[in-house]
Amino acid sequence: MNWIYLLIAILLIAGLVAVFFISYHLNKKTPVPPGCENLEVSDENCRHCGNLDCNIKKDLNKHLEEIEHELKEEE
Repeated sequence: MNWIYLLIAILLIAGLVAVFFISYHLNKKTPVPPGCENLEVSDENCRHCGNLDCNIKKDLNKHLEEIEHELKEEE
């Protein structure tokens, strides 16, 4: 009886992994929405973005902190 629960758990995990990879692949194939083809990275664009894991946003924030630090040192 325990092997049935183990088999169900393995199938459930395999199904979730399959759903992840299928959705990832479909997301990569999704075209860029009209009007967003030439967006540039800027503080104004990133400020309104809710993605906290975005590397571009992290790099931009780090750069802005360095600029603020340099400006404080000059004063």
